[in-house]
Amino acid sequence: MPLVPPPRPATSAAAVPPPGEPAPSALLQANAPEWSVGDLAAALKRTLEDAFGHVRLRGEISGYRGPHGSGHAYFSLKDGTAKIDAVVWKGVLGRLRQKPKEGLEVVATGKITTFAGKSSYQIVIDSMEPAGIGAWMALLEERKRQLAAEGLFEAERKQPIPFLPRVIGVVTSPTGAVIRDILHRLEDRFPRPVLVWPVRVQGEGAAEEIAAAIRGFNALAPDGAIPRPDVLIVARGGGSIEDLWAFNEEAVVRAAAESDIPLISAVGHETDTTLIDFASDRRAPTPTGAAEMAVPVRAELAAQIHDLGARQAGTMLRRIERERADFRALVRAIPGADAFLAAKRQRLDLADARLRPALAANARDSRERLNRLADRLTRRSPAIALAEARARLAGIDHRPRTAISRIIERRRDRLGAQSGLLGALSYKAVLARGYALVRDADGLPVRSAETAAKAARLQLQFADDAIFARPEDAPAAPLADAPPSPPRPKRAPRRPAPEPSPKLKEATTEPPARQGSLF
Repeated sequence: MPLVPPPRPATSAAAVPPPGEPAPSALLQANAPEWSVGDLAAALKRTLEDAFGHVRLRGEISGYRGPHGSGHAYFSLKDGTAKIDAVVWKGVLGRLRQKPKEGLEVVATGKITTFAGKSSYQIVIDSMEPAGIGAWMALLEERKRQLAAEGLFEAERKQPIPFLPRVIGVVTSPTGAVIRDILHRLEDRFPRPVLVWPVRVQGEGAAEEIAAAIRGFNALAPDGAIPRPDVLIVARGGGSIEDLWAFNEEAVVRAAAESDIPLISAVGHETDTTLIDFASDRRAPTPTGAAEMAVPVRAELAAQIHDLGARQAGTMLRRIERERADFRALVRAIPGADAFLAAKRQRLDLADARLRPALAANARDSRERLNRLADRLTRRSPAIALAEARARLAGIDHRPRTAISRIIERRRDRLGAQSGLLGALSYKAVLARGYALVRDADGLPVRSAETAAKAARLQLQFADDAIFARPEDAPAAPLADAPPSPPRPKRAPRRPAPEPSPKLKEATTEPPARQGSLF
């Protein structure tokens, strides 16, 4: 629909050029209609709404931040070539079956209109249905699965954040509001030295600069000229998924996962999620929240220390009072010195009373014992005992030694008689008379012919030597057919042992004289 200009003011006839003559430029400018900004915006709005009305628009949701404080939702719909602002009023947002979500590709139905306050056009959405996941979100999910499969997001890799770092390193843009928010928050909580590594946080080359900054902080020597930070903060303000895409790049995620310094990611707002959040040791909802995670509140620490000191002092005072009360109770329970020493004094007096009679009795007993020993010594003098011993010793030296010789001779005769008896009873004497001792292979005596026939080998022991023989199968001739053995000579009667002489018998039967004591 063509734009309709507002009514023009009336002009004089003199100002109208004659027909057929060209109007001068000054006259044309003077006759051009005057528009107010509001009139022009309203005319454009009517023209746009009349020309398009309701449309169905397909695009990817970008820059969604959730419902505004008023309940309305604001975001953009985009494709590969263009972007249009979108708004969903509070009443319509509650009725939508598919809620807006960052990166979601949707088909939205609504009315095209303008927003005069920003000189922009937008779509007011009445209904919305999903059309699929956008290209950015699909790429993000694929990269997330790939890096998670490598273990870069594992909880075991994450390091604890130091309680009170000495130096804090910040990777962010030096000109944005993020670094000022971080510095102000650190100043309010607990001032700490801050090293800022300036980088671009969006656009071409931003990912490489962020990864190089993280690795550069880790490459600093702990005792070098530039202090090595104890904690890193990678921060950026909010934005659409395209604006935050540098923090989804693989180089940045790998640098964050390889960092030896504990790293806090603070990218975007609380609803924004990037891949560096999964690889970092801690995720902060905002850059200000990262500063709060990095350091404690100094005033709270001082108050806590003061409270702990007061509690310690109170505990010590209560302990001292309790110990003092216990000590007083123990003092009351302990008896006094007189009561404690009364029993000891009584025992000492009793011992003193019993000691004197005991000492006198002991002295009497010792005196009597000494008198008895003196009497015995007088009756049995050592000199008399020594003289008697010398007399006995002299008698022993002059005694004849014939009795000992007789005893030795008698023992020799008894030994000879026993030796002869042993020779007569020995089996060797029997072998000397022509007999033989039969043994089997094991050296055991054979006592019957049946046993001898079963033996594989026999040993015949004669008086002079032993031979081996094997039994034959033919039975031996009866003993009756054997030639008679020559008559056995009669054994001479044993001569009786000589009768000992009366003197020897007397010497052997008389008990030896007992040697007396030399003392």
